[in-house]
Amino acid sequence: MPDPSKCPICKRELPVHQGAPAFGPFCSARCRSIDLGSWLDGRYSIAATPEETEDEDASVPLDEDDEDSED
Repeated sequence: MPDPSKCPICKRELPVHQGAPAFGPFCSARCRSIDLGSWLDGRYSIAATPEETEDEDASVPLDEDDEDSED
């Protein structure tokens, strides 16, 4: 688990803020942008088990009566 007092990108000590930090868990806008770029490039991912994934067809219920009806 990363040290909450260090930036997860450059490992510098995070500045002490009262209230919410200006750049979230990062020390600067640069490190925040590097992290976003990593997500967008696909370098990071969140693992899912087959039970957590959904098939698009399975998420839309099909009403059998609608198939046969012609208005």
